[in-house]
Amino acid sequence: MKSFRDAMREELRLSLRSPLPEIPPKYFYDAAGSALFDRITELPEYYLTRTETSLLEAHAPDLAAHVRPDELVELGSGYSIKTRHLLDAVRANGSLRRYIPFDFSEPAMAESVRRVGARYPGVTIQGVIGDFERDLGSLPEPRRRLMAFLGSTIGNLPPERTGAFLASIRRQLDPDGAFLLGVDLVKDPTVLEAAYNDAQGVTAAFNLNVLRVLNHELGASLSLEDFEHVAFYDEENHWIEMRLRARRPISAHLPGLDETTEAAGAPFLLELAEGAEIRTEISRKFTRPEVESLLTYAGLTLHSWVTDPARWFALVLATPSSR
Repeated sequence: MKSFRDAMREELRLSLRSPLPEIPPKYFYDAAGSALFDRITELPEYYLTRTETSLLEAHAPDLAAHVRPDELVELGSGYSIKTRHLLDAVRANGSLRRYIPFDFSEPAMAESVRRVGARYPGVTIQGVIGDFERDLGSLPEPRRRLMAFLGSTIGNLPPERTGAFLASIRRQLDPDGAFLLGVDLVKDPTVLEAAYNDAQGVTAAFNLNVLRVLNHELGASLSLEDFEHVAFYDEENHWIEMRLRARRPISAHLPGLDETTEAAGAPFLLELAEGAEIRTEISRKFTRPEVESLLTYAGLTLHSWVTDPARWFALVLATPSSR
């Protein structure tokens, strides 16, 4: 497995040279970014977390009774706050033996392991730090596994990579396993845009914090005051985009991305005109037919689909199609 910095350098050398420069959203989650996102989940505009949590609270017992997993793997586990509803339900069935939180953020992983270990003594906790698109092969062999991917994090993947990712999930399930997916649904754009442009400015601070990550990891000296937060709904693609817009012309050296040769180093310069933007996230919104089509492509079969009364969010349980 590549080190965090090596993977980051390789990815950002390409993404920051794109016609629309990009910073992948997984780099939001240093300790400060994780704490800011925790605050976002409590904002009145941000319906996603509380809606998904209410669905888990209501339906986790039925999900656990159907699957009866020996282990729960959670991708993008963060602090594992919502996960307790699943863990409680699986433990109540007497089948829980192991919990495997999988996350890109080492601080969040350490806190997750601490919290879950204190709440569930006797359950083996085996944290894995990695990129869920690249490192799923580092998971242990499955044993009646329930794999959960909550928070509609799947919406951060561009369409061309989503099917392949779900196929990699299918390969991590044994014949008796199952996959639980949380998806944000298409809805009124004003509701969506408010969720990413909160009145308190917490999402803006979260977005801008990714520049601190670049400064720390790549030796850059980007000023947060030189950028502003932008978030809007793209009707054609059914996704929210978050961007950072340059307030003035930017020419910044990112030493950690320098290409070196035997002759000389080639400095990596991030150059932006005033008003130019860096995309930091897409957050896709789905319909049920889209989700079913993606699952079918990946070799998974929809078992259940539950939503809140407003039909803003869905919990989807799928099983291997060969079952």
